Amino acid sequence: MRSPLSRCSVGHFLKHFATFPASCYKQVAQAAAAHHLYLRKSMHYLTEERGRPNAPDYRIYFKTSEGKYISPFHDIPLFAAEEMDHGVPAKKTKKSDSEVLYNMVVEVPRWSNAKMEIATKESLNPIKQDVKKGKLRYVANIFPHKGYIWNYGALPQTWEDPSHTDKNTECCGDNDPIDVCDIGSRVCQPGEVIKVKVLGILAMIDEGETDWKVIAINAEDPDAQNLNSIEDVRKSRPGHLEATIEWFKKYKVPDGKPENKFGFGGQFKDKDFAVEIIKSTHEHWRALVHKQLAAGDIECKNVSCCDSPFKCSDEKASAVVQSVKKLNLFYAYTNFTDATTFIMCLCIGTCVWGSTSRVCRCGQVAFCLEEQAQLPPTVPRVSP
Repeated sequence: MRSPLSRCSVGHFLKHFATFPASCYKQVAQAAAAHHLYLRKSMHYLTEERGRPNAPDYRIYFKTSEGKYISPFHDIPLFAAEEMDHGVPAKKTKKSDSEVLYNMVVEVPRWSNAKMEIATKESLNPIKQDVKKGKLRYVANIFPHKGYIWNYGALPQTWEDPSHTDKNTECCGDNDPIDVCDIGSRVCQPGEVIKVKVLGILAMIDEGETDWKVIAINAEDPDAQNLNSIEDVRKSRPGHLEATIEWFKKYKVPDGKPENKFGFGGQFKDKDFAVEIIKSTHEHWRALVHKQLAAGDIECKNVSCCDSPFKCSDEKASAVVQSVKKLNLFYAYTNFTDATTFIMCLCIGTCVWGSTSRVCRCGQVAFCLEEQAQLPPTVPRVSP
């Protein structure tokens, strides 16, 4: 009889890599399943992971359901597609600007700390973890919160132009797509593309640059039909907007930086105002990809913007991804408290081991020298 591990999809995958002690099957399965293997479906898009998770070379690339690689910055449309009725586009109804749904590229799931972001300076703009002074960046926990307090991401096909002085804030843009906070109840995954309803916007001033924060809700959230404005959020979720202000004000303080400031005295602006800001950043993006504005260090390679001088073929886009190291979920790392112990590491640098425990609190498994001898040669060893 096959073991429970080998009967599941994760077990079928793992059996090609190693034979594990029976006592470790559950922990190994939990650790590997957390990464959803190689591909994750995201509405009409797929994501493909490359490099090592929680390492500087980790990347999340995007492709269509047909398998064509794309840029989440330039090729995913700002406006969400019309609803489908039995596979056929539903009859279009005239909508006001404030009723339009937008695509949001999720970079950071709620309650997580890794500072993931669209790599605007890399070809095809994969999601990566930000690095500062050679170290991966994590946001601190701002009491009483754990990590980011919403799903955090960006609206594609928008750009806050660093050469444009915003008349509202009298500061230039921050050279990134416009940021979005999804206040929906579901915790998303990095690389998900969700439809959101815009509710309002906050003008943050980050080190002298305008950094708009759009407040939105996942269109599929149970509360989406009841939340249509920033005032609805204030009434139905007391304290949520105040917590958002407090979080953005203080999240850089643990890194030795001053508190962030806000335009309009820290007041949220309404949906109509937010839509106008989004329109403006969309126009700046259009000028960027059509080379009407200097791109600077922004990478504008795309596969769908017809009149863009940066448009490339599907073959060239594929070559960009294939040049990056494949996903590597399995590699060893030395346990500092016991030089004779090796681990299967999926979140290197964040493990916390008990003095006698064989399992990290994140579900990873420690192997002694005798057990690690059973691992295949493809798993790297770290000499004690």
